[in-house]
Amino acid sequence: MTDSSPFGLIRRDGAKGPLSGVRVLDLSSYIAGPYGCTLLADQGAEVIKIEPPDGDNLRNYPSTLKAESRAFMGVNRSKLGITLDLKKPEGIAALLRLVREADVLVHSFRPSVPQRLGIDHERLNLLHPRLIYCAISGYGESGPMKDKAGYDQVLQTMTGMCALQGRRGGPPEIIYGSVVDYYAAALLAAGVSSALYERERSGRGQFVGVSLLRSALTMQSARMIWVDGESLDIGRDMRSGGVTGIHPTGDGYLYISANTPRFWKALCDATGLIALAADPRYDSVRKRAEHAAEIIPSLHVALAQRSALEWEARFGDAVPCAAARRIEDMFEHPQVLAEEIVTTIEHAVVGRYHGVTRPIKFGRTPGPTPFAAPAFDQDSAAVLGRLNEVVAKIS
Repeated sequence: MTDSSPFGLIRRDGAKGPLSGVRVLDLSSYIAGPYGCTLLADQGAEVIKIEPPDGDNLRNYPSTLKAESRAFMGVNRSKLGITLDLKKPEGIAALLRLVREADVLVHSFRPSVPQRLGIDHERLNLLHPRLIYCAISGYGESGPMKDKAGYDQVLQTMTGMCALQGRRGGPPEIIYGSVVDYYAAALLAAGVSSALYERERSGRGQFVGVSLLRSALTMQSARMIWVDGESLDIGRDMRSGGVTGIHPTGDGYLYISANTPRFWKALCDATGLIALAADPRYDSVRKRAEHAAEIIPSLHVALAQRSALEWEARFGDAVPCAAARRIEDMFEHPQVLAEEIVTTIEHAVVGRYHGVTRPIKFGRTPGPTPFAAPAFDQDSAAVLGRLNEVVAKIS
């Protein structure tokens, strides 16, 4: 089965997805907006990535691939790629023609920019009342910081994530991996999908706002609790401490989580520390954290007898754990292969590569086969040429 583009440009192999037939214009850059649109593409949506003449700045980030940006490829799979200069009237005119044929528009401009360009929600809603208009920003649509540029690690630092990531009493530490961006991407895909569902009932599009600020604080909802009358200056660190954490072994490091009585006993049995399991001083997570200085040296002596991988195998299902691995080890990990999380894709410039594929499983509509992120300006002639033909026929 194939999924054909309304402009006759995409023929995607594989089954239809829940969003097959939905057309998305992706004007966003970096990670949050683009990956949110990729999640929509994974579910079958036709996504056209629209870049400025100098390209998405993510293309310029450090990469050991000489011809392409590894980050751009990973964030923008399954999209057509075109360039438009929205600072010129002809660029805006082309975008507005695309908007008339689209279901969703996503951008990551600061709130004042769309109005200056003439592509704010109010104007596009008049042009296309069924359009889902999604804006992703650093700080939201209102307030004193709304026009500031926001980035993942800026928001991490602002919202307390870095302070809590650091060691107690130590300096703040960044959480690498763009966690705020990727969470915002997930919120974008969820919000757009919900708006599309609501449109089926009302027949009307709407504005969808996603911000890195909301994403960073939503990720910390278990900490963001302040009871009336309670002091703000209280402990919000949720780490259990003590046994739970990363430990050295005879070769490599091992993360262990042994918070329940069952897992604590299993850990003690497997490491030969049976006396610890029977000691009432250590019979709760809180007690073990308080007595960590007594427990950890004995645990480390025991763990030094085997490698991290050997302990991982020995613990099996009895103790939640993981040997510390590199990301490179995930390409051929048996669980990753069994779940088909990684697939093989052909790229126009770099050739064949292995990368992440659809993260959500749908039993009846699994979605079409992913394809590579576009090379710069790869599809401009085809998309805009075909659009002009469609407009000519209509007029």
